[in-house]
Amino acid sequence: MRVFPVYAPKIIVKHARIFLSGVIWVKDLGRLEFDKGRFLLPRKSLPQVKQAIIELNELIEAQTSEAKMA
Repeated sequence: MRVFPVYAPKIIVKHARIFLSGVIWVKDLGRLEFDKGRFLLPRKSLPQVKQAIIELNELIEAQTSEAKMA
């Protein structure tokens, strides 16, 4: 489990893309799980957590599509 003391989307996405599956903890968001390089949306969570996961997954998609184009 990696701990992020601040919400830094680019660094978090980089970590998820490198390790592909695991768990991270982000201050003010809590525990986030990722599998196959994408963050999993928990069944019950706060709206800010859902928004963060959506943003992280969009960043992953953008980076993946950029890599395919290059």
